[in-house]
Amino acid sequence: QVQLVESGGGLVQTGGSLRLSCAASGRTALSSSAMGWFRQAPGKEREFVAAIWWSSGITDYADSVKGRFTLSRDNAKNTVYLQMNRLKSEDTAVYYCNVLRKWPTVPGNYWGQGTQVTVSS
Repeated sequence: QVQLVESGGGLVQTGGSLRLSCAASGRTALSSSAMGWFRQAPGKEREFVAAIWWSSGITDYADSVKGRFTLSRDNAKNTVYLQMNRLKSEDTAVYYCNVLRKWPTVPGNYWGQGTQVTVSS
C-alpha cells in the first residue's frame, strides 16, 4: 500500500510558476519504481504530464509541457517535485501523482487526491 499526497497547487496568472509536490509513504521499496504526474481538466480525460525514475532521476515529458515543466525528486524525503514555469491557461487542471505501472505513461493503482492548478489570463 502506498499513500500519495500532492500539494502546491493554486491560482496563478499566465506566464507564472508553481511547484507541485508529491510525498509518498507506506511502501519503502519505491527506489525501483517510477513516478508519474497526470492531469485532468474539466470535461477532458486524464492525461500524462511527466515521469521520473526514483533511482536514476531519468525523466520524460509530454510534448505540451516539454521545456516548461521540470521534474525532480528527493529520495530521502520520498518526494517528487514538478516545477511548472511559463504556465498557460491550458495547463489548468487537477494534477495527480501516481506510482507508474509501466514507463513512462501507464499509471498504476496508487493515486493521490490531486491538487488544483488554475491559470488565469
